[in-house]
Amino acid sequence: MAMVAQHHRERENSSGSINKHLDSGKYVRYTAEQVEALERVYSECPKPSSLRRQQLIRECPILCNIEPKQIKVWFQNRRCREKQRKESTRLLSVNRKLSAMNKLLMEENDRLQKQVSHLVCENGYMRQQLQTAAVPTADASSESAVTTPQHSLRDASNPAGLLSIAEETLAEFLSKATGTAVDWVQMPGMKPGPDSVGIFAISLRRGGVAARACGLVSLEPSKIAEILKDRPSWFRDCRGQEIFTMFPAGNGGIIELLHTQTYAPTTLAPARDFWTLRYTTSLENGSLVVCETSLSGTGAGPSATAASQFVRAEMLPSGYLIRPCDGGGSIIHIVDHVNLQAWSVPEVLRPLYESSKVVAQKMTISALRYIRQIAQETSGEVVYGLGRQPAVLRTFTQRLSRGFNDAINGFNGDGWSILNCDGAEDVVVAINSTKNLTADANVVPLLGGVLCAKASMLLQNVPPAMLVRFLREHRSEWADFNVDAYAAMSLKSSTCSYPVTRPTRFTGTQIIMPLGQTIEHEEMLEVVRLEGHGDAFSSRDVHLLQMCSGIDENAQGACSELIFAPIDDMFPDDAPLLPSGFRIIPLDSKSGDSQDVLTSHKTLDLTSSLEVGPATSHGAENAGPSYNARSVLTIAFQFPFESNLHDNVATMACQYVRSVISSVQRVATAISPSGLSPTLGPKVSPVSPEAHTLAHWICQSYSYHVGTELLRSDSVGGDSVLKTLWHHPDAILCCSLKALPVFIFANQAGLDMLETTLVSLQDIALDKIFDDSGRKALSSEFSKIMQEGFAYLPGGICMSTMGRHISYEQAVVWKVFAAEESSSVHCLALSFVNWSFV
Repeated sequence: MAMVAQHHRERENSSGSINKHLDSGKYVRYTAEQVEALERVYSECPKPSSLRRQQLIRECPILCNIEPKQIKVWFQNRRCREKQRKESTRLLSVNRKLSAMNKLLMEENDRLQKQVSHLVCENGYMRQQLQTAAVPTADASSESAVTTPQHSLRDASNPAGLLSIAEETLAEFLSKATGTAVDWVQMPGMKPGPDSVGIFAISLRRGGVAARACGLVSLEPSKIAEILKDRPSWFRDCRGQEIFTMFPAGNGGIIELLHTQTYAPTTLAPARDFWTLRYTTSLENGSLVVCETSLSGTGAGPSATAASQFVRAEMLPSGYLIRPCDGGGSIIHIVDHVNLQAWSVPEVLRPLYESSKVVAQKMTISALRYIRQIAQETSGEVVYGLGRQPAVLRTFTQRLSRGFNDAINGFNGDGWSILNCDGAEDVVVAINSTKNLTADANVVPLLGGVLCAKASMLLQNVPPAMLVRFLREHRSEWADFNVDAYAAMSLKSSTCSYPVTRPTRFTGTQIIMPLGQTIEHEEMLEVVRLEGHGDAFSSRDVHLLQMCSGIDENAQGACSELIFAPIDDMFPDDAPLLPSGFRIIPLDSKSGDSQDVLTSHKTLDLTSSLEVGPATSHGAENAGPSYNARSVLTIAFQFPFESNLHDNVATMACQYVRSVISSVQRVATAISPSGLSPTLGPKVSPVSPEAHTLAHWICQSYSYHVGTELLRSDSVGGDSVLKTLWHHPDAILCCSLKALPVFIFANQAGLDMLETTLVSLQDIALDKIFDDSGRKALSSEFSKIMQEGFAYLPGGICMSTMGRHISYEQAVVWKVFAAEESSSVHCLALSFVNWSFV
């Protein structure tokens, strides 16, 4: 009865607040005015140690008769309730997403079951046809009736005919998106899971190349449709999209006639364009549909002059199905089905135009990733560097990509014309006297124009990701700092002096400052500072805005790119950009899609390569098809010039591009799994016998000198020693004992700490990674290391190849010698304990 009475008393004072004192266990009742005052203080000063909070409490008369300890307890409970509300909201959001994803997976399962049933029926039909092959006449007529194209029955010259085409396109698109019109198979390497962007599939049948994706996005259907219909904003290969005609359909939808132009990815093939009908409408279940198909030879279309540099491609019924989810967000289905007319490109490039996997990577996956990126930026989950807004940085990446594509394609409509073509080196020089680098009217235009030197070359057995990563990390191996300084000064002053007249010495220091990256880290935007000294009175640092993509060997990307442009050190939002760079596109075999599906997807990191036998070094991408594989490298460099220096700049551009090509070929030879570098010598590959031997020597020497085991006791014998050493959490490195010690081996943690690769490890000197105190500590302990075999170095700071500072708790240095010849020192080993970036 006492408990019931207490419960009634608590309900009678519902306007106030009851708070339990944590020490005494007693309940303290607050009036509504006191609760309001406490809430006001908490909203102004949520931090418990705030002096401002104490001042507000003293200035509030209604809180003066409450003990400070009781107020402290109230604030503690208030924070707990706020955390509980936030966690409850988060869990509800996660639950809604999981429910929507579960619904999506159930629908995908139903579609797959229908596809299986469809294939079973086809199989039975084929068996029946084989058994009754003696009577072909009826079947032939039936097939003729089924395959008669219906386009001839539709008139595209009037709205009624276009509406008929739109309705047929809608029906065919929906059958591809959710039905069994296309035999979809899961895209190799894109396994669905909790961290996956979505579910991806490709088609292996003939009749164009097709890809499909479905996923959950935290945006409303109308917003998603608005984003995806603006194709140039997310499809990097889209040069432009023009709406020729737009009129409403009878059912509330909209029909549009579009002309879309796309860039060619290399200098070896012409660009593509599409003349299509796009139909936007809503379904009875509330879903929003945007579907599109080609109009072959009908309608007004673009003029012949505008389309002269393009090959007309065909878009089969494709589009987007966007369905709203309960509680917010949308489920989206994307289908891209095109015929890129592969007959019009050289034989070596046809895999790029005949692969559904390439279409998925360039169009379908890019679309889904882009809208997910927008959704996360809208919710505030993405944080970028230098205080820049996401939209500004996204605009920079789009401008870099577009400027590079413009340089590669050199469309006449943009003012480009071919100056000369060097047949010996296949270096094409184009000139544009009307180039405008920015829409800002305050920027002084260039007096002459822009000159572009470009070339494409075939690479054999070179992992694109590894090559681009090397070009990014070791710019001094291929770039001429004077050329970078020339381009930077030309854009600043709008005057283009010949680069040889003002030589600048490059100090060798390259500092990369990250600005932002996409949610799956497949693309990075950064500022690169190249430190140079022109004379004793001024410093001539060069700043580059750089975009890098496709440097992860395990990622599913269409290409690997390194695109950069000189930029002012103030980094204004409207800065003029003149992009140059590299693009490497892997060339799969014609049957590459089916081979990828039939074979397992093996990623050759250290562990897996040790298990499967002969393989490449760390950083090789895929087994089988990848490395024995080819890729095409496209290089384009743009140079501003004045009219009176036209010939000089053209000569310099040709010589520079030839020099870059020579450097890239040298680097490609060095990192190719089948080749040795003429300058670096044999590489210590983590899967070579030398690596296994060195791993044993490192561990045995550590045990001999230090008296403890470097690895766990269960890691003995065989490949397990190298595996365990490779995955050891401490950064373990080995350096040579020469006049200038350089590194010859590192485990994965060591490579991560130095931000480098095994290929470029031998370029790093030991003294370059330490600061002054670290070098002094190592020098003071060197005699002890030589005499006693090891030494402990105190914690300190070292530096990665990217210029980032690294703190470590302790470093151990010991001599490494062969097991049979303990008197012969092979190298020095270093182990950095508990390292982290600062």
